[in-house]
Amino acid sequence: MSAGIDWHGKARQPCPSCAHGPKDTALGITRRDDGSFIGHCFRCSGVFFSDAAQAPIRHTPPARAVAPAKRETLSDYGRGLWAACRPISGPALAYLTARGCRIPPADGDLRWDPELKHPSGYAGPALVGLITAAADPHHLMSLHFTWVRGDGTKANVTPARRYLGGHAKAGGVVRLWPDECVGESLGVAEGIETALSLAHYHAPVWACLDAGNLAALPAMAGIDQLIIGVDNDDAGKAAAALCAQRWLAAGCSVQTVESTEPGQDLNDVLEAADAP
Repeated sequence: MSAGIDWHGKARQPCPSCAHGPKDTALGITRRDDGSFIGHCFRCSGVFFSDAAQAPIRHTPPARAVAPAKRETLSDYGRGLWAACRPISGPALAYLTARGCRIPPADGDLRWDPELKHPSGYAGPALVGLITAAADPHHLMSLHFTWVRGDGTKANVTPARRYLGGHAKAGGVVRLWPDECVGESLGVAEGIETALSLAHYHAPVWACLDAGNLAALPAMAGIDQLIIGVDNDDAGKAAAALCAQRWLAAGCSVQTVESTEPGQDLNDVLEAADAP
């Protein structure tokens, strides 16, 4: 392939495949020992020959490594970790109490581990939330961790919150109250602490974990009313609006509860109210 290339011209020319203009110099021209020419583009990796007897050849850039697909179901390791966790007590209880959260029932999907290892090498107590598919409590997906300290604060590690590596969370929730407690109404919010703040107003509650999961929360049979704890920021309000539209379209009533202060969630309100 040689169209658009002046083989006897300058050693650097515009590439006939990806040129950005007549002054582009991405294509390098090399004369070979047999008298033919080869052009190589340093931007798109195209290769061009001047000898018509040779088959046209084009090299494309190496394919980017594709990240392995995340697990859609909780691994055996994750199941074992969850099974070893304890009902809320100790540092986990101190943390939730200090944040002004309502303590969920013991049969909900929030527990704690007294010595959970952080990727930084630190090991200490952490809240552990079991993530299940919103529409199927038997579909275990992943785990959510929050490292805490006995004085009621988050541990001094970055990030203090993370998910179990290699696992998908899209479409998942942490059922802070089990399905057996859910009647005709359900409260939801993004974060665990925000949902447990909403629980002072309405329970049962679930945590959707982020704006994307809240926005995509499917309407579920048997639930006639949804109460949404809204994060008062652009992403939070947009997610709540999308969620509300879906549930209203399904014939449910929807109520929203949010802070009047921009950038705050419901837990920020409780913390501010409890501050001396």
